[in-house]
Amino acid sequence: MAGRRARTGRGWDASPPRTGDATTPRPRRGRRGRAEEADPEAAPAPPRDEAEAAREICLRQLAVRPRTRAELAGALAKRGISEEVAAQVLDRYDEVGIIDDAAFARAWVTSRHAGRGLARRALANELRQRGVDGEVASEALGELDEETEAETARALVERKLRTARGEPDAVFRRLVGMLARKGYPPGVAIRAVKEALAAQSAEAAEFAEHIDADALAEAEHELDRDARTLD
Repeated sequence: MAGRRARTGRGWDASPPRTGDATTPRPRRGRRGRAEEADPEAAPAPPRDEAEAAREICLRQLAVRPRTRAELAGALAKRGISEEVAAQVLDRYDEVGIIDDAAFARAWVTSRHAGRGLARRALANELRQRGVDGEVASEALGELDEETEAETARALVERKLRTARGEPDAVFRRLVGMLARKGYPPGVAIRAVKEALAAQSAEAAEFAEHIDADALAEAEHELDRDARTLD
């Protein structure tokens, strides 16, 4: 009867009649309760444009600091941008001046020499690591002349001497090593330290008088040449 619940073999079944399998998803309801169905004719979302993604990657890199073309190309390759698309985007950035390796090299040389006291050899190595062309790097390094390099070496030594401790020969070797790590040629480094020691104190001046800068520079050149041969 309509007013009674259906009886099953185990008792009364009060559950509502099933309208489908429990795993079947229910249709979505709109704001007014009407079911919303996916439009089979709707076009799928278009894939993201690769060139647009490449431009976004470049702009994010450039927002941190100026970059060379090689640095940006490396960043694009790591993110899976094809070489063809990367070349198109970077060529365009070259045209409008967003990337300029020559300007980058000049600014890098000026900044790193003034801020860290790096000499031309160290600066050349840094530019090479960042993918700057050899000729472009040479032009930028040409703006740093030998006189300026020698003055910077002397200033670095004088600053270090204010807090240096130890015997003159030990201080001498530490300071020459410091300048060598910054890329100064042996002759420039040795002369800068000798002049600074001579002006520091009578003891240091007496020690400096006995330093044969030319002989030491020649010995350092030979050691440097031997090291390059082993490499």
